Amino acid sequence: MTLILILSLLFLIVTALIQNAIKNLFNQPRTEFQPRYKFSIIVAAKNEENNLSQLINSLKNQAYPENLFEVIIVNDNSTDNTFEKGNELTSGLNNFAIYKVKEKKYPGKKGALQFGIEKSNNPFILITDADCLPGKNWIKSFSNKFELEYDFIFGPAPFIQANSFINNISCFENLRASLLTLTAAKAGFPYSAAARNFGFRKSSFEELGGYSNTVETLSGDDDLLLREAIKNKLKIGIAVENESLVLSSTVESFNGYLKQKARHTTTSFHYLLIHKILLGVWHLLNILMLLSPALMIFDSKFLIIFLLKLAGDLNVVLTTQRYFGYRFNFMEIFIQQVIYELMLIVNFFNAEFKKTEWK
Repeated sequence: MTLILILSLLFLIVTALIQNAIKNLFNQPRTEFQPRYKFSIIVAAKNEENNLSQLINSLKNQAYPENLFEVIIVNDNSTDNTFEKGNELTSGLNNFAIYKVKEKKYPGKKGALQFGIEKSNNPFILITDADCLPGKNWIKSFSNKFELEYDFIFGPAPFIQANSFINNISCFENLRASLLTLTAAKAGFPYSAAARNFGFRKSSFEELGGYSNTVETLSGDDDLLLREAIKNKLKIGIAVENESLVLSSTVESFNGYLKQKARHTTTSFHYLLIHKILLGVWHLLNILMLLSPALMIFDSKFLIIFLLKLAGDLNVVLTTQRYFGYRFNFMEIFIQQVIYELMLIVNFFNAEFKKTEWK
């Protein structure tokens, strides 16, 4: 009975902290400053000819002075017409440039981003992906936040919700992961960021040695760079404003989802020890609560843990999902939460034993 009480209390406390943190984050008073910072937006593009149009249009329509930002697209050895399409779409746009990179300082996406950052002319860097749709206030939200002297800043990066099984799995996983990363960052323990909604002072990036200390994996251009910023006690913030989120589509196949999650999970193996312990305890707690009905043969009160988990999951998702543009009903939340917990196990072993690659 004592174990049941401890597990239940811990779960309820963390769930309440998540709800409160997300509500406060998205409803905090905004202070807008006059645009004055100059940004370089870096995009690594590999076989993205079909996605560049929507990205470029969203960047052209930013609510930020055109003379205060440049966009650098780095074609990373694409086998399609990414470079040609990029040239066509940016023709006549003075603050857009597209480059080819043949030899990179680092493997994978990090090498393309490093190349683009070295080509940049401005003191503030923003990173997004070629298949993304940054909201019109994206740059402005980072500008407002950098006024508060942050070194590294990240924001939410939800997926566009559609009516498919893989899309729903990806969207729900994104929501649950976002709740954890944003809550942890707001509490002063940042550990993860989405590279498609990420920014930093160029001087802070150079102070860390660029990506030189993040080469343990092909991915990690976001999380491992954030890890280095944490180790060096740099100031990390969250940029959340109306119409500032960065949207993107999910992969279409289950195999594509597994590959994507393998890359992300492999990166988590290189988090700081304290973050690995905290995440491990939280996920293990949730999995045990999900499987607690199997322990009812020893004590019927284990049903309490299961019911508390269902109620907690429903409550936290229903009260926070609107901030990310998601809409899950009661049954979907129940089903997706079970899938989410089980896929954590699958993705862990998939990342441990399967080779990952950058596209």
